[in-house]
Amino acid sequence: MIAAITRRLRYGSPIVVVSGLPRSGTSMMMRMLAAGGVPPLVDGIRAADVSNPNGYFEFEPVKGLDKGGDQSWLPTARGRAVKIISQLLTWLPETYDYRVIFMHRALDEVLASQQAMLERRGEHDGDPARAREIYTAHLAQVERFMAARSCFRVLPVQYREAVADPAAAAAQVATLVGRSLDQRAMIGAVDGSLYRNRG
Repeated sequence: MIAAITRRLRYGSPIVVVSGLPRSGTSMMMRMLAAGGVPPLVDGIRAADVSNPNGYFEFEPVKGLDKGGDQSWLPTARGRAVKIISQLLTWLPETYDYRVIFMHRALDEVLASQQAMLERRGEHDGDPARAREIYTAHLAQVERFMAARSCFRVLPVQYREAVADPAAAAAQVATLVGRSLDQRAMIGAVDGSLYRNRG
């Protein structure tokens, strides 16, 4: 507790990060947080579409983390929720506190969802077996990275379980965030009909 208070005094309010592989439920969790009272850091550049009818909740400057891009937005993210895909987590500076909600989804479902989205765009993905191998190694690496750094406090959330029992997910998220949230509104933000490509 003392360590947490000390970090809060030194680094300010934590940044609530929603992360995971693409198509793992990160947009749903961002919607839950917004409904619960955690203001999202978004810019609306990427509009909702048939793949994500409730919106993507993205913030374009995040995509420059691994390219030495502008990080002046990070102080404004304190106390807010921002979506950062797992491939970019290792580029976050350790001079902030992060509360990471890491979304997990069965890789078969992730790959099927990604393929369906690409097909809607007229694109095609590569070898699914190779993608599974890469994702498996990547997730293990990111988990080790965050576990070794005190700036990260991580809540793993299974997408399937969050859809099946959003009340439990909302309660866990509120505990991680460390503030009172409108958990009833968070539950209402979960749209089970969008859980497509089930394994």
